[in-house]
Order: sequence, then C-alpha cells, then structure tokens
Amino acid sequence: MKLDKTAASPDAAADGVGNPQAAKGAETVVDPRLLVREHGLAGYLTEFKRKVRGGDLGSIPVVLGLVIIWLIFQSLNSNFLSAGNLTDISIAMVGTGMIAVGIVFVLLLGEIDLSVGSVSGVAGAVFAVLAVTHGMNEWLALLLAIVSGAVAGALHGFCFARIGVPAFAVTLAGLLFWNGLMLQVLGDNGTINLDSEGVVGQLTRYYFSDVAAAYGLALAVTALFFVTSFLDNRRRQAAGVPSRPLSDTVVRTVLLAVVSFAVAIVYNQNKGLPLAVVIFLAALFLTDFVLRRTAYGRKVFALGGSVEASRRAGINVELIRISVFCIAGAFAALGGIFIASKIAAANQGAGSGDLLMNAIAAAVIGGTSLFGGRGRTWNALLGVLVIVSIQYGLALQGIAAPIQYMITGAVLLATVVIDAVTRKTQKSAGRA
Repeated sequence: MKLDKTAASPDAAADGVGNPQAAKGAETVVDPRLLVREHGLAGYLTEFKRKVRGGDLGSIPVVLGLVIIWLIFQSLNSNFLSAGNLTDISIAMVGTGMIAVGIVFVLLLGEIDLSVGSVSGVAGAVFAVLAVTHGMNEWLALLLAIVSGAVAGALHGFCFARIGVPAFAVTLAGLLFWNGLMLQVLGDNGTINLDSEGVVGQLTRYYFSDVAAAYGLALAVTALFFVTSFLDNRRRQAAGVPSRPLSDTVVRTVLLAVVSFAVAIVYNQNKGLPLAVVIFLAALFLTDFVLRRTAYGRKVFALGGSVEASRRAGINVELIRISVFCIAGAFAALGGIFIASKIAAANQGAGSGDLLMNAIAAAVIGGTSLFGGRGRTWNALLGVLVIVSIQYGLALQGIAAPIQYMITGAVLLATVVIDAVTRKTQKSAGRA
C-alpha cells in the first residue's frame, strides 16, 4: 500500500488548510460593509488600514496630489483658484478628458492605443471639410466625424483581435496613417476655420447663465448618487449579502453635495455652467454605468484579468476587443471635436504634440492600471484635472513649455511607480 506523501496532515485537514504556515500569515478579508455596519467610524479606520496594507489605495494619492498642486499654485499666484481660471481649466480639460475616457477602456484590457491623437485630428478635419467646405448640415457632419473615429478604432481592434497584430504595433501604424489622412483631408491650406456660432463652435463657448442651472445640476448629481446607492443597498439586503448602512450612504451623499455645490458656486461667480462640462459629466456617468452595471462591462474587466479564463467562461474575446477599440476611437473623435471647438478651427497641428501622452497620462494618473483589470472612467476626470492644473499653473508663472513637459512626465512616472508597487503589494497580500 502506497502512502500519499502530498496529503495534508489530519490537523491541517481539520482546519481546512493545506498550508498552515502560509495561512498563519494570511489576512482575513472582511467585507467593508460589515465593518462599517458593526463598528461605525472605527470600521472605516479598520477598512482603510486593511486597504493600505493590501496596496489598494484607490484614488487617494491623486486626490491628495491635486489638492497639493492647487495649494502650491494658489500660494504662487492668487488668481489660480479664481472662478475664471477654474472655469477655463474645466473647459480645457474636456477635449483631452474625452480621449482619456476611451483610453481607460483600452487600458482595462491591459493594452494601449497610440492612435487616439491622430484619430482626434482626423475627426476634426472631417467635420470641418463636410460642414464648412461642402456646406453639410453641422449635426450630420458631427455624426459622421464621430463615426469616422469609431470605424478607425474598429479597424485597429480587428487587426489586433482577429489577425493577431500586437495592439502597440497596429495603433502605432494608425498614428502615422491617420495623421497623413488628416493632412490630406485638410488640403494645401492646412487650416479650416469653424463658425464660432455653429453647433461645434458653441460646445466650448456656451454657458448656462441662469444660476439655477449649476445648482440644479449639483442637486441632480447628489440625488442620483443617493438614489442609486440606496436602491443598490436595498437589493443587496434582499439578496442576503452585506450592504452599507443608511448612515454611510448619507455621509457619502453629504460629502458629494458639498463638492458639487462648491463647484456650482464657482461657475456662477463667472459666466455660469459650461455646456462642455455638462457633456463631459454625462459621458462619464454613461461609461461608468456601462462598465460597472452591465454584462458588457463585467466582460471587459474579466478580459483584463485573464484572457484564457475569459475565453473558457464563454466570453467572445475577439468581439469585446474590437468593441473596446471602437469605443476608444469614438471618444478620440469626440475629444478632437471639442479641441477643434476650443480653437474654432481644424488645422494640421491637431492631434499632435503632447495630446496623446496627456490622454494616456490622464487615465494612468487618475488611477487606471497599466496592467489591466483595474480602473474607472472617473479616473480620466481626476487625471486630466491634475495635468491641466499643472499646465495652467505653470503658464500663470510664465514657465516655458519644456519645463511643463518635464514636470508632467515626472508626475506620470511617479504614478506608474506607485501602480507597480501597489500591484506587487497586492500580490504579496494575495489580492491580485
């Protein structure tokens, strides 16, 4: 009779643990909702300590970084936190932020898209040629411009998912191809001015001057957050799984209300609520809902975690990959339209310079992992706020562009280092 040398000892079997030494150092994961419900404020502190030990810092570093950046630039120039400057920052961030939203989808797969800058330039050129040169209806021209970006992204996704070309290579080729196409579409003149009073021209110039608009949006955002959180907790209670207490939801709602109404006050001290910001927030809400509340979003996260496991679970890997690059192309086109609106023109410099790097940096700085499987589209908002705040703060100090590039690069490097260290910490804690 042979003895199974790999069998666990009776004591270990009784404990349900095959490796007692490893289990001794392991940390028992407790649902944070249970901690809060049973221990109140102490539960928050316990959960925070557990997250720090496990390397799950969330958006804490970028929020603290943003606060520090604002305090530094305000101390250097009292105009930095003025209503006018903050409004300008919020409008300037929309173009890059839209592109960053699409980048978040791609990064969730653990891939990269280097073509989004050129695709944004093509979209602006397509709109300008159709609406200005050929006199097409602006709404139709806008739709076709966005479709052009989605088609470009779908082509990249097809080459990546079906043919097997690495995403880096196919989007690098796309960067060159779409930039050349943009130059060809614009023609010899190289610049097409847009009607500042037209549909696209008003995207970054229109303000809801009535004070009720900004306050109404703040109230709507706060109410929507409370209702969705409350209903989600009710569903969890009905299913018999841990849920956050009502007091926790109320505290979170109050904090959001403070921030929302503070922003509304700032806008109303200037020209009112910018249309560009409303559209950007709507895009963030929609994409966050898709990623967190739909089967499609769960498939994107699953694919970013493990391609093989997703395939064995029955997920159509090729379709998800193609659709994600299609979404990235569509948001790149949207970003290009907003950038063209801000300068009231489509020119040969569109999509070039530091736009691509800023869009990728915004997603990464905001908290989206370069390794895939972790991130939210709201990360694009936080990241682009950091980048544009640095740009505007340095501009107020009269610091040249090369220094801006170096500082932005340093911030990006620091974020990537934090991401890598966090990932190693999570692995050692058994959470990755």
